[in-house]
Amino acid sequence: MEKRNRVLLIFMLCFGLISAQKNADLIITNAKIYTVNQNFDTVESMAISKGKIIAVGKSADILKNYKSSKVQDLQGKTVFPGLIDAHCHFTGYATDKWKCQLWGTKSWDEIISKISDYAKTAPKEWIYGRGWDQNDWAIKEFPNKEQLDQLFPNRPVYLKRIDGHAAVANQKALDIAGVTKDSKILGGEIEVKNGKLTGILVDNAMLLVEKHIPEIEDKMAIQYFSELQKECFSYGLTSLHDCGITERTLGLLEKAQSQNTLQMKIFALMEDNPDYYDRWIKKGRYTNKNITVGGFKVYSDGALGSRGANLRHDYSDKKDWRGFLLSERTHFENLAKKLKNSNLQMATHAIGDSANRTILQIYGDVLGGKNDRRWRIEHAQIVDKNDFDLFGKYSIIPSVQPTHATSDMYWAEDRLGKERLKYSYAYEDLLKQNGWLPLGTDFPVEEISPLKTFYSAVARKDSKHYPENGFQKENALTREQAIRGMTIWAAKAAFQENEIGSLEPGKSADFIIVDQDLMTVPEVKILDTKVLETYSNGKKVF
Repeated sequence: MEKRNRVLLIFMLCFGLISAQKNADLIITNAKIYTVNQNFDTVESMAISKGKIIAVGKSADILKNYKSSKVQDLQGKTVFPGLIDAHCHFTGYATDKWKCQLWGTKSWDEIISKISDYAKTAPKEWIYGRGWDQNDWAIKEFPNKEQLDQLFPNRPVYLKRIDGHAAVANQKALDIAGVTKDSKILGGEIEVKNGKLTGILVDNAMLLVEKHIPEIEDKMAIQYFSELQKECFSYGLTSLHDCGITERTLGLLEKAQSQNTLQMKIFALMEDNPDYYDRWIKKGRYTNKNITVGGFKVYSDGALGSRGANLRHDYSDKKDWRGFLLSERTHFENLAKKLKNSNLQMATHAIGDSANRTILQIYGDVLGGKNDRRWRIEHAQIVDKNDFDLFGKYSIIPSVQPTHATSDMYWAEDRLGKERLKYSYAYEDLLKQNGWLPLGTDFPVEEISPLKTFYSAVARKDSKHYPENGFQKENALTREQAIRGMTIWAAKAAFQENEIGSLEPGKSADFIIVDQDLMTVPEVKILDTKVLETYSNGKKVF
């Protein structure tokens, strides 16, 4: 009788223990999980239910308290939060997929050859290419349209530079747009040499032609969203900040989401369109499942590579030229004043030290001091040494892209000279201003890979491991800072730090499994890291 009671007691205790276990949809165990919480703690295990993390801790404790039909033993592999690109052009790049890809071309002759082949099967009348960079050529000068005119006298050709801030158009395209050697436009340049159009259009001048190029069909755009999303997931990206989209594009994203074609989390900034201001200020911050609209993306100046960046003093390689603002100062002031009375962010592209100073001053005048509005300056590439403190004084967030430094380092000194270069791509100096710094890629201007973002940030080297001692290494970030910049700080830049960006209970189960530990692997092997699996809302997407 006593023995039977003991057996019954043991059974009841075991049954009680089992019944006390909570259900989970997925348990990750025996891993090295970087939570990227406030203390940058690591744990061994986490339990996930309904797309959210419900517990993290030691494997023994999680397995004691939770049960699941899916328990994944990672055998010591490393886990990070899903990576976030804090500045890219997802929809723009996706809808560029029908165009002739000119990335990595080494000469104008190579481009002519590629365009000639592309024209034979181009899906539209317009011959459209994207991605050339004259800084990669032996002769580092803008091309001209002469060969394009000879090859395509009756068909419009438009070839956009890698940074999206300059293009070359043939005569047919210029004729369609009504551009002549006497045409003028604020915030742009229509290049004329020896009294003739060269076909080069910089910044706002490009819009004269682009408005005549037909948009692709909705079905094709959504297909391209799906294809690019797969690529992003394969790199470990689970969330993106898509900078400067139209209302039509937003509608396409929502349509793709409703069709379950799009699972990517997208924080969108609307393009600088005066027709949108009143409507979106009245509407305010807007969320539809994985898609959030949080503000406006504005362009204050152009790019350094095309000499459209607005500098305080002349370009070192172009006398009497300082670039330009793309709009009058009053345009930025008026928009800032409008947005002050909303919950939307203002995110302004500023490359040159003059553009950065202008926007910092305008933000400061409107915001008035320390705040939690998280208005952003995108790129913050060249900053006058006397202006860094304005980021901290007015709580302005510099949103930077580390691979810009390692792409531009080959020729940036030619544009800026040694003194100005010291205060360019100064990520550690910018980080000090507010104590946090979101990181992105600006793809397709740079490659999508966030591993290259991480490597450029910590090593200050490009993918060829150049230069040997790093480019301006004093502005390198630590590995922890770089991971934070690609996760929790990127989330914070979009007011999403309570939802994503770290692996803590209550947050979305967005995480990646990688084959080596980015925190400890030798620097030279960082770029060899492989993303093995990517999860979004607890579901495997790669």
